[in-house]
Amino acid sequence: MTARIISGNEIAKTVHTEVAEKVTGFKDTNGYAPGLAVVLVGDDPASRSYVRRKERACVEVGIITDTLNISADISAEELMGIVDELNNDDRYHGILVQLPLPDHIDVDNVINGLDPLKDVDGLHSQNAGLLSLGKPRFVPATPLGVQRMLIEEGIEVNGSDVVIVGRSTLVGRPLALLLSQRGRGANATVTMCHTGTQDVASHTLRADILVAAAGVPDTVTADMVKEGAVVIDVGVSRVTDSSRRSGFRLTGDVDYNAVKEKASAITPVPGGVGPMTVAMLLENVVLAAKLQSA
Repeated sequence: MTARIISGNEIAKTVHTEVAEKVTGFKDTNGYAPGLAVVLVGDDPASRSYVRRKERACVEVGIITDTLNISADISAEELMGIVDELNNDDRYHGILVQLPLPDHIDVDNVINGLDPLKDVDGLHSQNAGLLSLGKPRFVPATPLGVQRMLIEEGIEVNGSDVVIVGRSTLVGRPLALLLSQRGRGANATVTMCHTGTQDVASHTLRADILVAAAGVPDTVTADMVKEGAVVIDVGVSRVTDSSRRSGFRLTGDVDYNAVKEKASAITPVPGGVGPMTVAMLLENVVLAAKLQSA
């Protein structure tokens, strides 16, 4: 068996088209476009690259976007002041604070300083709480993108055994909550593995849908995957590759070449979950604009 490749790029195009139509409808009704402010602290290359992709996607669908490039030595108090200004700026319906932040800044304080109705990353305690209650408002974009991929690919989630490797607040935890709820692309039995899990393979081998979100290359190897499972690789890491002009290549958490011979479907890295993360962020921005205009 060789797995069917799930193209996040192709599904993201569909989402972009849908969002562009929603943006046009919103502008026709309200006379202005949804707006997104991105706060980028420091000069981390991966963060800058990701923000550029978000900016391009916003322009493509008609969302107004501005990026605030801020020095890494900004104080926590100064950053909180900027967040407060954005909370009160009607031009921006969504605020995204690009993570990670410098070590001297408390991430939780910054995220919870956001207006929860502008928290398009879905990380504010209020939005995380609503998700845990089964009443989601903003769901983090990567879990939302994973769910949309499963739906678009016709993969049955209802009643399936889903195993997620990784428990981050950005991916693992919210994805477990999302897929275990009632509804389309959900209602699964979900197991979340982490660094304290004994014998991870004993869990992954029973997964109908296996999501690798540990952030460590080759965490999931072929001997950990059930024949015919669907494998979603969320991880993105840079590894040295002297054959590339850049000196590195991107790889996921899954031993792709080996696992694709056992899985029924698999996402590549790059070109899998990454484009869906950006696409679903756009959906959240439009939702935020609608909530604030109601």
